[in-house]
Amino acid sequence: FFGIGGSPELCILALPPIPWQQAHKTQAHSGNPSIDPMKFNISALAMAAVLSAGATSTVTLAFAPSSSANHHHPSLAVSSFGRPAFVAQRQYPSDEFILHMVGGGKDEEASKNLNEYKKNISSKRITEASGKSDEKIDVAMKFGGSSIANADRVDHVTKLIKDQIAAGYRPRAVVCSAMGKTTNSLLAAGDFALEGRVNIDAIRTLHMAAIEQFGLPQHVSDEVTALLDECQDMLRGVSLLQELSPKSLDQLVSYGERCSVRIVAARLNQIGVPAQAVDSWDVGIVTDSNFGDAKLLPGYEKTVKDAFSSKIDPNVVAVVTGFIGKDGKGRITTLGRGGSDLSATAIGASCGLDEVQVWKDVDGILTADPRLVNNAIPVKALSYEEAAELAYFGAQVLHPIAMQPAMKCGIPVRVKNSYNPSSEGSVISEKHDDDRLVTAITCKRGVQLLDIHSTQMLGAYGFLSTVFGDLEKHKLSVDVLASSEVSVSLTFDKKQPQEDIDNAMRDLAPYATATLHKDRAILTLIADVDRSSEVLATVFRVFSAQDIKVEMMSQGASKVNISFVLRNDQIDDAILNLHYCFFEGRCIVEPYADGEEINGEGASASKKEESPPLVVERSK
Repeated sequence: FFGIGGSPELCILALPPIPWQQAHKTQAHSGNPSIDPMKFNISALAMAAVLSAGATSTVTLAFAPSSSANHHHPSLAVSSFGRPAFVAQRQYPSDEFILHMVGGGKDEEASKNLNEYKKNISSKRITEASGKSDEKIDVAMKFGGSSIANADRVDHVTKLIKDQIAAGYRPRAVVCSAMGKTTNSLLAAGDFALEGRVNIDAIRTLHMAAIEQFGLPQHVSDEVTALLDECQDMLRGVSLLQELSPKSLDQLVSYGERCSVRIVAARLNQIGVPAQAVDSWDVGIVTDSNFGDAKLLPGYEKTVKDAFSSKIDPNVVAVVTGFIGKDGKGRITTLGRGGSDLSATAIGASCGLDEVQVWKDVDGILTADPRLVNNAIPVKALSYEEAAELAYFGAQVLHPIAMQPAMKCGIPVRVKNSYNPSSEGSVISEKHDDDRLVTAITCKRGVQLLDIHSTQMLGAYGFLSTVFGDLEKHKLSVDVLASSEVSVSLTFDKKQPQEDIDNAMRDLAPYATATLHKDRAILTLIADVDRSSEVLATVFRVFSAQDIKVEMMSQGASKVNISFVLRNDQIDDAILNLHYCFFEGRCIVEPYADGEEINGEGASASKKEESPPLVVERSK
């Protein structure tokens, strides 16, 4: 059971590998009451006290995997009795042993010594064999709804996390979205409640099926059941009051994340990875009160860092709710769709982690939407600015503002595929060395183009300031624009209420004519604008060959994007043919070469006549 040796100067206590959770599990499944973890640990502590009473130092040999080493911490506090104490900890899976020391001292210093040990155990790992530092890569990992869509996917993700730990990563936080389509289901349940029907059976079945499939402890089932019961009670209130405000909607959708993190954390513990479920507000995610699209409050970085330092053991995986937070009054808020990405980058940046990993269902950030372009390829490296522009102009990989915390603190963000973990994915950082003409192609569909022409002799300053004053009055946000002294063209995405656009046009009428064009799309190239002449020469040749009309063009102030406004019915052909040219090496036109005249005359024009390109159309 344990070995004793040494002299009055040394006492050795060897603890067997019976962590708390294993002992509990053995009791629960075998019905054998002989293994009582509480009695076992008390016995061990009492024996340590007796054996170390006359010793000047104590060695505690914890022959258990490092994942359960924290269960032996109490023995250190008791057995040292103010004398120098050590713990030899077996590292899994490497089977190396490391020796930690807890300095001796007077009784009043016992708490200080133990705290110092706990602080250093994760960062000072000295192996007995090599004496080299065994540094871990601290990361925040984020998993979206499709990655944890059901019990099988949760099982896959938790084992993936365990594999990442074995590979040298240390997840300080795992940020999770709601399982599968739970958020959409909750929103639909809210609509049904307004009609007098309250039903969350499908949501309850999804979560309880996962709990039953894994055989999770009863307390996990009780916690999830309590949350779902609370959700159902809230919907009954909505049905009675016939009211569902933005504040209530935020609380309603929060139940998805709050249930998912409890299941993921419990499954991690079950497979030997110490984890705890954490609601985001308990680790400092505090927002303003803009329900439905809340923003993190200034200074959140210190709050998050302090919370992780004081509440979360570095060797325990904190499974944190993404997408949600609380305002200063303790009311639940949401960060907008895709806000889980922001939750992950905010935690990673605040804690100064080595990397943020965003796990999706594609092999990183792709050169185009794979649902349209079959041959879209991953972009290995791109800058924060490029990633932010891609997100803003329609790419579904990252939240539009998710890059801001990482950019501010210089934390790399790696986008990986949870369905294909071996893929390298895409790394987003301050800069990259890739010499490429175009990084990616994206689009935003269903936009409206507004052309405004001044009818009065207003200078550019007076005209533009008046136009944007009217737009601001109706809270209209502009995507792209192009302007001259007496005219301006701009776009609104489909989130802008039509009533607000119509009211703004009425306000413009006294000093300008305004024409609204519907069913338009923005095509955006994330490109090296220092070589914009080469990019534009190829783009307009493709558009000319395809008879695609450009209604507006804009080069962003960011200097990494060029945007074109086209008709909705032409956007797919435009993307496909540009992707052929920039990424697949089968352009439908001759590429532009240095020294060539852009009007089509000269050698290149002759070449074009001899070998006319094949115009490739999108398959129906």
